[in-house]
Amino acid sequence: MIYFNHGSQVSFLSEQELQEAVFSSLAKLGLKSKVLAIPPDFTRFHSQAGSITKYVYQYYKEALTDILPALGTHAAMTDEQISKMYCGIPQSLFRIHNWRQDLYTLGEVPAEYVHEVSEGKVNYSWPAQVNKLLVEGNFDLILSIGQVVPHEVVGMANYTKNIFVGTGGQEGINKSHFLGAVFGMERMMGRANTPVRKVLNYAADHFAKDLPIIYVLTVVDRNGNGKLGIKGLYIGDDYECFKLAADLSLKVNFELLDKPLKKVLVYLDPAEFKSTWLGNKSIYRTRMAIDDGGELIVIAPGLKEFGEDREIDRLIRKYGYVTTPEVLKHVEQNNELKNNLSAAAHLIHGSSENRFKITYCPGYLTKQEIESVHFNYEDVNKAMQKYQLGKLRDGFNVLPNGEEVFYISNPALGLWAYKERFNN
Repeated sequence: MIYFNHGSQVSFLSEQELQEAVFSSLAKLGLKSKVLAIPPDFTRFHSQAGSITKYVYQYYKEALTDILPALGTHAAMTDEQISKMYCGIPQSLFRIHNWRQDLYTLGEVPAEYVHEVSEGKVNYSWPAQVNKLLVEGNFDLILSIGQVVPHEVVGMANYTKNIFVGTGGQEGINKSHFLGAVFGMERMMGRANTPVRKVLNYAADHFAKDLPIIYVLTVVDRNGNGKLGIKGLYIGDDYECFKLAADLSLKVNFELLDKPLKKVLVYLDPAEFKSTWLGNKSIYRTRMAIDDGGELIVIAPGLKEFGEDREIDRLIRKYGYVTTPEVLKHVEQNNELKNNLSAAAHLIHGSSENRFKITYCPGYLTKQEIESVHFNYEDVNKAMQKYQLGKLRDGFNVLPNGEEVFYISNPALGLWAYKERFNN
């Protein structure tokens, strides 16, 4: 059932309209005595989930007893991040998800089904794991809040992903990430009905029926002045709610180009991107747009680590961003990767498959560290001076020396591809 349905390619919801939409939708659900909100963490700061969660708190007041950011494998939010993203909400309401420990297994998606939807790429069952708070908290409403946008692992972010990955466990996250990687990231991004999505939806349909989950999904875009706003808001409890959001996101967050790009320049906001685990969105979201032999330059002044998880960071440093066949061979030969399939999937996602050059300009990692994982290195200060980011606009730019670059100020907000590559 859909409680609110608004989408536009040209206009944005005002704050007042957003508040009214949230309040009216919650009113349709009836009285609730104990509510859990599952919004995104700080890595999805631009999702506009902060405003929505604030309105949820204003509506329910003391009935909103718990807020569980959908961390997945990410680091816990700091007090400063909570204050910035969820201004006005008591920090005492926030809980921390531990993807290795705080788990409840609702059921198991059969290996036969996973094998079928993966076109034979993998042959394992998939555990439908969630944070145990969802099951043991005795909530009469669970609000899953987040942004639908093209995504490298599942095709289009959010909906059941927010539950089974955002509050999921090590085995489930590992296996879902690996499924997406071996099926082929470029066959998945920008598509709503992918193998990973089918597995997540199977889990929701078969094992999560007793959880009172309502999805609050946004589609976010920039206006002419570069300010972010909500073009789509969909509130409901079924796949149709997600499909409406995914259809709009593909129209406003996906740029289909007539020609491949020779040189792409991506900026990673230091407040958001401190690891390649997150920063490699610069690779995922642009890879289908970059020409063979082209170059991606990633200016990342906040970059200080590879993985946000200490063990994953170690594995990235050890094996590096090599080609898919090399990663699969490492998985076959090394139990530490076999037992950390999300790390293996991440290595595949971060590789250009030797098709184009990737140059990182990090704030804190050294030249030796960057090159050890098979990226190229450029000094961040020299790059900032060379490219004068403040003078660039998103899209095509011609530098003073006559060189053309394609600039992206935030890779998390979209997907770029040239027509021939995407259609293939």
